[in-house]
Amino acid sequence: MNSTLRFAVFLAVVLGIWSLMHAYVLLRVLPLPGLAAPIVRRVLLGMAAFLWASYPLSRIFSHWKPAHALAGLFEWIGACWMGVLFLTLVCLLAADLVTGFGFLFRAWVPSVRWGALASAGLLSIIAVIQAARGPVVNSREIELHDLPARYDGLVAVQISDLHVGDMLGKHWLEGVVRQVEALHPDIIFMTGDLVDGDAGPVEPLVPVLKKLKAPLGVWAVTGNHEFYAGLKRSVALFERAGFHVLADRWEAAAPGLVIAGVDDLTARRQFGLNHDPVEKALGGHPKTATIYLCHSPLQAGRAADLGADLMLSGHTHDGQIWPFQYVVRLFYPYVAGFYRIGGMTLVVSRGTGTWGPPMRLFKRSEIVRLILVGPRTGARAHSLPSR
Repeated sequence: MNSTLRFAVFLAVVLGIWSLMHAYVLLRVLPLPGLAAPIVRRVLLGMAAFLWASYPLSRIFSHWKPAHALAGLFEWIGACWMGVLFLTLVCLLAADLVTGFGFLFRAWVPSVRWGALASAGLLSIIAVIQAARGPVVNSREIELHDLPARYDGLVAVQISDLHVGDMLGKHWLEGVVRQVEALHPDIIFMTGDLVDGDAGPVEPLVPVLKKLKAPLGVWAVTGNHEFYAGLKRSVALFERAGFHVLADRWEAAAPGLVIAGVDDLTARRQFGLNHDPVEKALGGHPKTATIYLCHSPLQAGRAADLGADLMLSGHTHDGQIWPFQYVVRLFYPYVAGFYRIGGMTLVVSRGTGTWGPPMRLFKRSEIVRLILVGPRTGARAHSLPSR
């Protein structure tokens, strides 16, 4: 199957799920008392059709310059609706489980479903407020067995999944840069999905990205959205910002400290690019402290076997909107946080920005601050206070 056909199948699956979500909600909402009048049903069906089409239309209009402003409006409407729809579906499903999908407590079913709709509205408001608060800084101390003594206490900062574009723009990005600057990092890692759907809106922000500086450099790998936006154009953007881009290779950041990285494994799977990039990135690297960057938390065991001491990933967003992380876990066993795999520590960021809905439910976006220590301390993934 060629890459075009693979992407077409992927798109068809996504649109199919999107349609089923709308159908389920409509089947539960339309029979409710107060909504039985034909005019009300026609209005609801019209609204549902418009909201169903809004996000796909934003993707279409984004490639047509005269409709760029319209694309931004449709994207904002569609993205917000995506989050509201998901929470509405979850709450209505919970109501169905309580009422045996309408076969139990029949007299109470309408009230329970109205309560589910009210709950979805409240959770949506909370999620919008949570996302608007911006990323929190989470700190952790990590032991690297071969870390040279002169780097003991080195401060590394990981940012991931910024998804800069029409939804998250210059003002938001400047705030993230200020947060990173305040941490005084010795080295910065950007683990993919800096770009959202199109590199165009991000290219004017290169001067902002250039403010991300550290003595040992800013190191980056691509995410799946860089593939969607155009890999060459996205990599060129990274390089103009002064990032060291690691595409299936390793490089010494300093004597005794190796950084390796791969282009995103999820996008590779989607486009049928199935060669062994992990081997290519880590094969033959010096047997010294090695940090491996991989946007998607996949093949972690393989990276550990090839000698990585620390793997930094993102992509999952920790589900972004609870309880979506349980769906994410079906595809990515390492959803968010810190894991020990053999002799390697895996860090999966829940993302610095948001994708799609400008929402975060119960867990905020994050910037990860890592204090790297040598084995003399005996520390292993020792928690430090968040700042």
